[in-house]
Amino acid sequence: MLNDLMMNDIFHVLAVHRAGFKSKMQPCELCQPFFGAGPHAQAAVVYFGHLGSDSSRPQSDADTVSPTAAPTQGPIIRSRPPRVFVGVSLAEEIAQELSRVARELEGPGVRLIAVADLHLTLVAPWDEASPSAAIATMRQAVASVAAFTLTIQHVGYGPDPKRPRFLWADCAPSAELAGLRAALLAAFGQTDDRPFRPHVTLARIRTSGRAIARKHPIDQQLSFTDRIKSVQLFRSPGVGERGYQVLASGYLGGIPDGGEALSAPGAAQ
Repeated sequence: MLNDLMMNDIFHVLAVHRAGFKSKMQPCELCQPFFGAGPHAQAAVVYFGHLGSDSSRPQSDADTVSPTAAPTQGPIIRSRPPRVFVGVSLAEEIAQELSRVARELEGPGVRLIAVADLHLTLVAPWDEASPSAAIATMRQAVASVAAFTLTIQHVGYGPDPKRPRFLWADCAPSAELAGLRAALLAAFGQTDDRPFRPHVTLARIRTSGRAIARKHPIDQQLSFTDRIKSVQLFRSPGVGERGYQVLASGYLGGIPDGGEALSAPGAAQ
């Protein structure tokens, strides 16, 4: 059985090749390999007025298409550009510790964030038609920014502890972190007038946030430090997918840890 995408390709081919063929209910030589026989094929033939190659009857005016007439097309399927954002991946040991705290909330109404997906967002998600261009922009923006230390100082509910929607880990504000974010926002032509509250989301609370917070009163001081040497361009999961995909890293100062300076922002690393 043909799926919708295959039928769309068939319809497009039939539309292109319909001119000049006769009205026998059979596909021409050009279209035969695309669908063979069966009810879908017959429906496509009937729908497009596709005409077979039987030369036993004369061709009528109805069998031809004017060269100036707009071509007939089937439905066009347009794919949405990938949704991407810039953030900072956490060190494995820190991500594991934060995930351990969040596991207390495991249950109905709560979606825990996978360890591999824990991150600090710096530039909010957007639709990006050219991820390779976004990688180049990101790398250029951070090439002149020095590495710095990020401190994760608290875990609790937010943004409103009385009506929480998240369990998250607060990061200590710093001039270095603010400067990195400002450089990235400027590079991507984005603005954000909201106060920047750096955090790592550990769980999303879908329902009964107040009741969940009363049952699990998490309000804990932390003292985790992570040396930030790079940022990442993430791809958000599409429909039916799970988890973020790291498309590339941009190294602060333009130099990978223990490596040489990147002469040009090219392929993903």
